[in-house]
Amino acid sequence: MALLADPDSPTDIARRMARMLPDRLAEKAGEGRQFDVKVVSEPFTSGTEDPPTLMRRIMDRGSREDWDIVVALTDLPLHSHGRKIVVDLSHEHGLALLSLPSLGGLRLQTRARQAVEEAVLGLAGPRTTGTEGTGTEGLPRSQPLLGPFAARLTPVRPGPVGQEETADLRYVVGGPRGYLRVLVGMVRANRPWRLVPGLSKALAAALATGAVATLDSTTWSLAGALSAPRLVIAMVGSVGLMIGWLIVDGELWHRATEASPEAGQRARLYNTSTVLTVGIGVLACYAGLMVINLVWALFILNDRVFASMTQTSLHATEYLTLSWFVASVATVGGALGSGLESDEAIRAATYSEREKERRHMLQDDPGDQPVT
Repeated sequence: MALLADPDSPTDIARRMARMLPDRLAEKAGEGRQFDVKVVSEPFTSGTEDPPTLMRRIMDRGSREDWDIVVALTDLPLHSHGRKIVVDLSHEHGLALLSLPSLGGLRLQTRARQAVEEAVLGLAGPRTTGTEGTGTEGLPRSQPLLGPFAARLTPVRPGPVGQEETADLRYVVGGPRGYLRVLVGMVRANRPWRLVPGLSKALAAALATGAVATLDSTTWSLAGALSAPRLVIAMVGSVGLMIGWLIVDGELWHRATEASPEAGQRARLYNTSTVLTVGIGVLACYAGLMVINLVWALFILNDRVFASMTQTSLHATEYLTLSWFVASVATVGGALGSGLESDEAIRAATYSEREKERRHMLQDDPGDQPVT
């Protein structure tokens, strides 16, 4: 069998999973069955997010390699009939297409492994010779027993499958919980922690701004005069400015290329996940700036000079208030510095940019040779 994975996060998950999957599958399948698992990394979702098209691609790929079972992993959120797909299964062809964001953002490796295990065991199950068991000739006897898969990944439930589709069984998530689950999974797939080191020039500009502002007596007076609500407004405003500037400057906003409801829903998901991803990265930078400003203030400020300028002695409250306000000022300076970043610095923060990369990979590799 093969684990066909999109580049980046899906490939990492597949490779970690492949180390233990053969033994676990052999143990659960019993009857002395053995599973040879191969990981193939290639952008099989490039240019389309249509589940039937993807299933046909997977089927063609498996036929060329003569694989018995193919489980494809993608970090794209897949939709069908207004519902978000968790997995599509084709028992006739031995195929499974798993959308990782629909598994959520917590314990993703474990959930993905469980989903792959149950899909493979269902696809490799004993087949009926007539209508016994499933009511459809040639389908695995174990097909109706995939209920534990849905129960384990609640709120997952069976979904409708079109008559012309390659898939014969589908699980979907729906409702507010399903939307939130997919959104969290998309943010997890974006890996927002990678945004922080990518904004080195913005951080350098913010640190320089904060270092200078901490020494300015006007900043001392303003920080002492501002109430907590105004400090919160300053924080929200500076963080929002940074997020907006990064999205606009990096052209990260995704626009639907079609007029269909599913394309609009997909664009909203992409843009919401982009805002949350960039927001998490910016908030991490903000927290780091606040800590660094606090350490700098503790080291450099003199109590007598500060008191002579503000008529207030330096205590813990003054240090924290000043560091908080300076972090907001420095974040605005960092937003200006972010304009110096290359597009590569924030490319990984959005699905649309990763899709462009995958198209380029496919164009650069006309032979469609996988990377294993």
